[in-house]
Amino acid sequence: MFSRSRIKIILSIMLSLVLLFAVTLSVILFASYREIRQKDGEMLRHYAEVYVPGEPAGEQEAGGTKPDGESGRRQRQKNRPMDERPDYRLSTFYAVAFSGDGSVLAADVGDKGVYEEEELTALARELVDGGKESGRTGNLSYVVDRRSDCTLVAFLDTTVTEGSLGMLLRNVLIVGGAAIVALFFIALFLSKKIIRPLEENDLRQKQFVSDASHELKTPAAVIGVNAEMLARELGENEWLANIRYENERMTDLVKQLLDLSRAENAELPAEPVDFTRTVTGEILALESLAFDQGKKIRSDVEDGIRVAGSPTQLTQLISVLLDNAIRHSTGREIDVSLKKQGHTAILCVSNEGGEIPREKLEHLFDRFYRIDQARNSEGQHYGLGLSIAKAVAERHGGRIEASCRNGRVIFTVSLPVKK
Repeated sequence: MFSRSRIKIILSIMLSLVLLFAVTLSVILFASYREIRQKDGEMLRHYAEVYVPGEPAGEQEAGGTKPDGESGRRQRQKNRPMDERPDYRLSTFYAVAFSGDGSVLAADVGDKGVYEEEELTALARELVDGGKESGRTGNLSYVVDRRSDCTLVAFLDTTVTEGSLGMLLRNVLIVGGAAIVALFFIALFLSKKIIRPLEENDLRQKQFVSDASHELKTPAAVIGVNAEMLARELGENEWLANIRYENERMTDLVKQLLDLSRAENAELPAEPVDFTRTVTGEILALESLAFDQGKKIRSDVEDGIRVAGSPTQLTQLISVLLDNAIRHSTGREIDVSLKKQGHTAILCVSNEGGEIPREKLEHLFDRFYRIDQARNSEGQHYGLGLSIAKAVAERHGGRIEASCRNGRVIFTVSLPVKK
């Protein structure tokens, strides 16, 4: 089973490959399409230039004469090298010439019988009436050549070239798709090699925190008991008060470290939890704390929302967010809402507060991180609460996000509801 970090790396690699493939394919197709269209346009213009109504097609390809003077004949002879190109000789051209009064002077539908003379004539007349000089209609490229003695509409059948472009696209997609699949498995293999040392290091770090916390728990308890006994014998004094205060701080830190360790590593029970009741209970429990600080908790909690997981950890998650809002709110009102959106429970806790820079907002859930470094460990808080909240949310298959909008700091927790 892949870790979240490995999956994220694989997805980012695959997304980069797909984008690279899409850009490369677009460039190849655009360049090919442009070059083919350009060549088709050159051949069609040349065909229209040398075409003489009523002359056999072979003579026209050889540079037959149009009734427009010696200069025109010399110009067409100058362009005759195009007549020798294989793509020009193998291309299929059609032409319809109209006199000044609109009658048909000549109609060349080729020898393949793809278009009937009436069909081609009607199409040519429509294009002449439309006023455009060139363009495409279906699989035909066309040029309208308005001469002094007639109007010529020349067509080039691009069915073959369009089919070639389609085949190019199909082959590129097949080969590119196969390459992406192959690269996916290569990325899978490489990510395993790259991520494994990082995962092992992270596991060792978490294990160290857990072991150290357990080892520190007993000495802190012993120091607390001995300090209490000394206070009874010696009475209160400044040095003993300092020992007891610092020991309480250390005990609280050890407790938070153990909470973080359990949130990240402990086996998660899948028992049903009435999340509505849990949120409401924590709001009631912390209302007195908010009242003591001149603040009020406003709640909008939807009934009947249930999730699966650990009641203890979910209670701790809510407690952390409410405590954080009470401590850092610059206003009087703290808003708590719980709604169900589809198959997700959305818990929002917001409070008034100063704008948090984006670079700091991204680190709010880091261990021991505090925005105001001047208030380190104030009120027995060590920057672990939000780390615990994030660990609990992720262990329950959800996520937690922080944002700032309209002068309010908002924490949003999303958890899958129990089906």
